[in-house]
Amino acid sequence: MKWYQLTTQQVLQKFNSTPAGLTKNRQQQLAKYGENKIAESKQVKPWQKVLKHFTDLLMLVLLFAAILKFVTGDYVEGSIILLVVVVNGFVGYWQERKAEESLDGLKQMMSQEAVVLIDGQKETIATTSIVPGDIVYLKAGDVVPADLRLVEVHELVVEEAILTGESEAVEKNEDAISQEVMAGDQKNMVFSGTLVQAGSALAVAVATGNDTEIGKINQALQSVTGTTTPLVRKMHQLNKQIFRGIMVLILFLVFFTTFLYGMEMNVLFSAMIALIVAMIPEGLPAVLTMILSLGVKEMAEENAIIKSMPSVETLGSMTVICSDKTGTLTKNEMTVVKTSSNDESLLMEIMNNCQDLKLQDDQAVAQLKGNPTELALLQYVAAENLTLKKQIGKLPFSSSYKYMATLHPFSATENIVFVKGAPEVLLAKAQLSQADVTAWQKKASKLAKKGQRVLAFAAKKIDAQIELTHEVLTKLDFVGIAGIIDPPKESAIRAVKETQAAKITVKMITGDHKDTAQAIGKEIGLKHTDQVLEGIEIDQLTDEQLAQVVTKVDVFARTTPNHKLRIVTALQNNGEVVGMTGDGVNDAPALKKADIGIAMGIKGSEVTKQAADMVLADDNFHTIAKAVKEGRRIFDNLKKTINFFLPSALSQGLIVVIALLLNQPLPLTPVQILWVNMVTTITLSYALGFEKASKDTMNRPPRAANEGILNGYSLFRIVYVSCVIVLPAYFIALQFEGTALQQTILLQTIVMSQAVYMLNCRELLNPAINKSMLQNKALFISLALLLVLQTTVVFAPFAQNLIGTTSLNLTQQLLVLTNVAVLFGIVEVEKWLTRRWVKSFAVQDVS
Repeated sequence: MKWYQLTTQQVLQKFNSTPAGLTKNRQQQLAKYGENKIAESKQVKPWQKVLKHFTDLLMLVLLFAAILKFVTGDYVEGSIILLVVVVNGFVGYWQERKAEESLDGLKQMMSQEAVVLIDGQKETIATTSIVPGDIVYLKAGDVVPADLRLVEVHELVVEEAILTGESEAVEKNEDAISQEVMAGDQKNMVFSGTLVQAGSALAVAVATGNDTEIGKINQALQSVTGTTTPLVRKMHQLNKQIFRGIMVLILFLVFFTTFLYGMEMNVLFSAMIALIVAMIPEGLPAVLTMILSLGVKEMAEENAIIKSMPSVETLGSMTVICSDKTGTLTKNEMTVVKTSSNDESLLMEIMNNCQDLKLQDDQAVAQLKGNPTELALLQYVAAENLTLKKQIGKLPFSSSYKYMATLHPFSATENIVFVKGAPEVLLAKAQLSQADVTAWQKKASKLAKKGQRVLAFAAKKIDAQIELTHEVLTKLDFVGIAGIIDPPKESAIRAVKETQAAKITVKMITGDHKDTAQAIGKEIGLKHTDQVLEGIEIDQLTDEQLAQVVTKVDVFARTTPNHKLRIVTALQNNGEVVGMTGDGVNDAPALKKADIGIAMGIKGSEVTKQAADMVLADDNFHTIAKAVKEGRRIFDNLKKTINFFLPSALSQGLIVVIALLLNQPLPLTPVQILWVNMVTTITLSYALGFEKASKDTMNRPPRAANEGILNGYSLFRIVYVSCVIVLPAYFIALQFEGTALQQTILLQTIVMSQAVYMLNCRELLNPAINKSMLQNKALFISLALLLVLQTTVVFAPFAQNLIGTTSLNLTQQLLVLTNVAVLFGIVEVEKWLTRRWVKSFAVQDVS
């Protein structure tokens, strides 16, 4: 029902109510409409929430690996893997709880008590018992308890920032509105959760509970399914690839060895367990978690608080940022940006005195609170150190006559009237020629087209005996005009430029008016600002039509929470990875729907912070650009780590495969395989997570959302590197006599090869040795630690007895080092050839 289009009498008739309120027998209404509170969604049991975090394929593979470890007697490693599973599962459960907290935040915004008229008598009742048809009394400081249609208004001003996102309070009236308008333009309505800033009113309740605007936001918030982050999707894909690879290899070996050698099933089963244990990269989740944790820490130091670790990587793959305007891209404080006057000195006197906020000269403007427009005027004249004139009369501002006037002493026989208000009103009252009126109208129109709110100023000297009345305000001396706007932050302009250089589109979605939104959009450097899409126009589009339009429009005005949600969804349907910023309750559903929701930490509501994945501690849009760079760096390092980890795991599996194919006993014992797993996980695996961002990090487009961590080239690299690590080492080891010596040479070659291959992986295609290598201290620490541990295993007697190794002479060590150097050289040459091939392919593609 469009209550704002009905007269107050029609609204009262709908609920069988009167200006004196409902009768005391209100139970029928309460039974019909229910209590005035936000309904909670059906709660999932805690054990169900916990259990679902253990049904992921990676978790199942790790659990299977842990069981196999226990079956084979490796209780220590089995326990470690099981611990990783449990910790990861409970971390996921803990992160999920933030969605439930959003509802609690909305509940806290509802008022607790309200004053209603019952049979003409004021009674204070619990907000939950308000029913449609109740006549509610409002005064300054009240939180509006339900959606109300205004019946009687006395200078009512309401702050609706939680719904519209706009900080400037709205003046209300009781007049019916004939045309269709959005919530922000419904001047005869007040909405649940908004704040009465000034004045008083009587209003009839027309919507309660879930039917209110804030209730609809709650329903949207609860119905929105959180988007799976790109990293989680990619890891699921990687897990399937690893699992399928292992299964295919096992099936091949089972048929091959059975057919060729007639191998007994118990021996074959033991070998298969050894293969699975060797090839499953059980340390990978812990390493990835560590890299993400480092990213969370780095971002926190840059004022970006990450609430969900996978969201770190999502930032790096973001293709579109949808941003609120007020407080995010703009300063959230009205500022005088342009004046035009015949007498600048008098203009400033009017600004300084025709106001209600500053009462004494020693009051600092920064400490004042109240009307944003008056604050802007006082801030503009603050540097002039003007003295306040004694105020002996005042006509307060009203939306009915659109001006404010104050009276001040001027001389022994005269007083002076200062007036500020709407340009069209003051020009009509001014003593000007038609040519002058037209000239001032053009100046005002020019400022208005730039999105500025235009105020006019006038003055008049009157006899000291005359009182200030509306009738006195004729033949005014028109002094000038001022353009006021909430200007963009310099950091936001810089950040928009940076994100666009990174091929990320920035779109502005605001509840503000079209002209203001368009002006700000142009000033901050958005690309498609010629067309502005308003909320009413969005309502007329289907989801398919909106998906087409959003690619061509960067500015959206007069939007509601549902519009923001539809815009984010439309972009996602186009394959975009969407970030959404905001600070008001109206932003919460869109923040939750977005791939990454970004809330303001200072001016943001609790509901918004709880629904978001990231909170900006400094409310600075520029922080997002820094976070994007960090997100891209982290994904690059994750990719490097995975490309290092998998050849290491496969090379260990190849040892088992070669032994089976040659019908030979395993060349390494389970303890030695366990040592290779442990030493590389403990030392080498973490070093790549500390690599700095490359120079082109913010000058390249975001990677495709469907791009996997492993592509065809990655698989090629994994297979050939594994072969280069194992095959030469295996056949070199066979040239020596003695099982312990063969195993030591093979073990030493594999471990040192993995250390060198980690250096190769510092750059996936570029040369591994470069200047930035010196910036990664963790790299040298890990190599030094590996060298100490491996030297101990090879040469220390107690370690030799434990692991089953023996000392190597100089010749044997040189053989190992030669094999390692060859591996490094082969990979670097291959990268050089690949770079040339990629460049030539790109040239052919362009031509």
